Amino acid sequence: MPESTASVPAPHHSSSGTGVLFTEKLWPSPWIWIVVVGLSAAGILMFAPISITAGIIAALVLFAIMTTMLVLSTPAIVVDRDTVQVGRATIQREFVGAVTAYRKDEATAERGTRLHGLAFLCLRGWIDPVVRIEITDPADRTPYWLTSTRRPEELLAALSTQSSRG
Repeated sequence: MPESTASVPAPHHSSSGTGVLFTEKLWPSPWIWIVVVGLSAAGILMFAPISITAGIIAALVLFAIMTTMLVLSTPAIVVDRDTVQVGRATIQREFVGAVTAYRKDEATAERGTRLHGLAFLCLRGWIDPVVRIEITDPADRTPYWLTSTRRPEELLAALSTQSSRG
């Protein structure tokens, strides 16, 4: 998993009753599920010389394991009036600076040649657009978060909304 451990405070769930401005789960794309089915079917081929029943059981077990891993590792992006949560990192909105969306070649550059070594990453290879969220907390060495998102314009709009403390 390409997730960084930099700037990862404990999960925080807003208890202030404020509304959620944006939410997205970074679910795997359909082609990832096709790969999972294909790899699971390979279990039949591995165990078919022993028994076709063993092959089918192996395929089902492989499918269950891979599905569980993908579902459990699917991060969420949640923006409410007070906090921003990307994956397992949470920060108060008051520490969010400039927010920029990137697509195609620009997104590739942000994930590669322009990437800062201390940035927090929540990237999924099957999602092209990324959003860069500047972190202005003087106590945090993380310069920005870089996250995959299928809806970069909506995330930008949510992060541009004034927090309830602003």
